[in-house]
Amino acid sequence: MMYWLAQVNIGRMLAPLSDPVMAGFVAKLDEINTLADNSEGFIWRLQTPEGNATSLRHFEDELILVNLSVWTDLATYANFVYKSQHRQLIQQRRQWFQKFEGPYTAIWWIPREHTPDVKEAKERLEHLRIHGETPYAFTFKKTFPAPAESDNISSPLIVKG
Repeated sequence: MMYWLAQVNIGRMLAPLSDPVMAGFVAKLDEINTLADNSEGFIWRLQTPEGNATSLRHFEDELILVNLSVWTDLATYANFVYKSQHRQLIQQRRQWFQKFEGPYTAIWWIPREHTPDVKEAKERLEHLRIHGETPYAFTFKKTFPAPAESDNISSPLIVKG
């Protein structure tokens, strides 16, 4: 396969990580990150050299956390999200995160040698907000296959009108 799957999800915490209201989430971070790191299909995730992604801030709003990762394909990523212990974290998210206005997750295909960055992830979320699901940025609600070698996925679709 010439492409891997990139994903971003963002969330606005109810309080800073040091607040007791976030204790349950913080307590699960290492377990869930280890689960991801060891899951079939996992390639890479955004993190500090110490393995921490929660200390990275990429938005003006300090309460927004970013999760950015790369997977071999849609099936292995979906298995991690919905068929592992990660599913429990999703079900409990309202204990720690505010309801987010607009898209908070996006998926897209990347060339295998490419490592996505947060700027790219923000562009994908914005594209999804404006255009809905397209091959440039999509969700599990409407997925797209990996592009053929001749396809260009590096720029968004131009929508006229």
